[in-house]
Amino acid sequence: MMPRRSILLFAGACAAIAAALIVVTLVMVNRSPAGIQPGEVVSTGQADVGGPFQLVNQDGQPVDETMLQGKWSLVFFGFTYCPDYCPTTLQALEATKQRLGDKADDVQIVFISVDPQRDTPQAMKDYLSSDGFPEGVIGLTGTPERIRAAADAYKAYYQKVGEGEDYTMNHSLTVYLMGPDGQFRTAVAEELGPERSASVIERAMARG
Repeated sequence: MMPRRSILLFAGACAAIAAALIVVTLVMVNRSPAGIQPGEVVSTGQADVGGPFQLVNQDGQPVDETMLQGKWSLVFFGFTYCPDYCPTTLQALEATKQRLGDKADDVQIVFISVDPQRDTPQAMKDYLSSDGFPEGVIGLTGTPERIRAAADAYKAYYQKVGEGEDYTMNHSLTVYLMGPDGQFRTAVAEELGPERSASVIERAMARG
């Protein structure tokens, strides 16, 4: 059996190592590249986000990932029965586009439903044509299998909560900025707000 003094020394050494690891972790977590604002998420390489999908838009027309070609796209996942995040995100993205000025012509908003049971193309169309929402948003839906495949490609989480007519959907809150080549550029964090989100997009556009 290890002597009591050795046990105390060993425990003290472990505590010191743990404290050192905490300090190192805090330093690494709080270190940001030059020019990056708190809350901004930036791609540092060819991220494995995005990919092929086969869905339908709010007019019932089949679409795939080629719809992202030629424009900058702000892609996010949600559902029309969402009580808060989805409507506020649509409004925030419209405010972001307004701050982009002429550059906004090169940006499209793509809203992908995670609730195929209720979000038919017509339901998406009615929702996106409601007063207070930006014009030109592209709503996408599809079969449960195809929505799951699209969400998996974007590493987007969602889960049905509850049963019956009053069920809801938990889902991730990321807005994905995709380049005109259809490739992921960066994530626009929810808390950035329109002004800083527009700056994130402009910097991404400048990098190409």
